[in-house]
Amino acid sequence: MGKYVIKQTKSGAFRFNLKAGNGEIIGTSENYTALKSCENGIASVTKNAPAAAIEDQTVEGFAKEKHPKFEIYLDKGGEFRFRLKAGNGEIILVSESYKSKAGCKNGIESVKKNAESETVNLTEEA
Repeated sequence: MGKYVIKQTKSGAFRFNLKAGNGEIIGTSENYTALKSCENGIASVTKNAPAAAIEDQTVEGFAKEKHPKFEIYLDKGGEFRFRLKAGNGEIILVSESYKSKAGCKNGIESVKKNAESETVNLTEEA
């Protein structure tokens, strides 16, 4: 099972990474001004990720899915990424870039599998 790692930035903001069991980061949150808001973001991923649909925006004429959903898209560098949107349409988790769509889809499956991770650590960033 993976774990959520909460970090506090030098500026005092909080954010979390969802890490797979092998320690690889599979998703990152936005910056939050309060620790409680960051913890609420984790709760939202836990709630929304397991049943979220996948909307592949890299396919012409793609079918729009209802929230919550994962959106697969191409970044400015032409690589694949995904973002998880909650039921209210807010982005709650984003991925790093993947060279292949298959890798991106594997990342989504890893988020779904690890979404219910319970370990939460607080560390300070350098």
